[in-house]
Amino acid sequence: MSAKRKILTLVSGLLISLLLAPAQAHNLNKSIKVDDGSQTDGHSTVNGSITVGRDATVTGALETVNGTIRIGENSRVEDAETVNGGVRVDAGVSARDISSVNGTIRLAEKVTVAGEISVVNGRIEVDSGSKVSRNVSNVNGEISIAGADIGGDLSTVNGDVALSDQATLRGDLIVEKPGGRNNSSRKPQIVVGPGSRVEGEIRLEREVELFISDTAHVGGVTGVMGMEDAMRFKGERP
Repeated sequence: MSAKRKILTLVSGLLISLLLAPAQAHNLNKSIKVDDGSQTDGHSTVNGSITVGRDATVTGALETVNGTIRIGENSRVEDAETVNGGVRVDAGVSARDISSVNGTIRLAEKVTVAGEISVVNGRIEVDSGSKVSRNVSNVNGEISIAGADIGGDLSTVNGDVALSDQATLRGDLIVEKPGGRNNSSRKPQIVVGPGSRVEGEIRLEREVELFISDTAHVGGVTGVMGMEDAMRFKGERP
């Protein structure tokens, strides 16, 4: 599924689940707090934020339309989804899928995501020792993978991408061709830093500024550019 199509799936799915949920299962205009060390079912709100304390277990989805989601250290959750708001995940958390439409997603160290991370308009940050089993994607916004392991593809349309601190991408790095409102003449900057690995290919549907460290590994560059178009560099950054 392309990053552009994911916005429709995310928004429609989240709104439908909120509307169909029993009245007692969600709060329309209230923020929600899950206490440290507690165990609860999922929580939903429309105009409110959701905060999960440390060492908590949430066995259902965390869903909000207009609000942020914060998950404390070493907690275990299922899906975390918001439309207008960011998601911040502290160290040692385990989750399934994390998504937003308009907001930043930040993963601290040693976070485990069994599924995907997706955002439409927003930055994605994944820190050292974290692992995402499937895809990471956005349309607009920077993607920073620092010393983390991504098991699927990484895709964007207009965003800059930086793999650093010996990050590993086991799938392809894809820059999709923009269209409609996403049509930007600016070239995204793609940096594969020292010791980082792209085990698949860098697949380019549009021209980018491509920088590859002399000590990085890339399976190939295909599409509108080739490996010969990459600018090689020494040191920590181009």
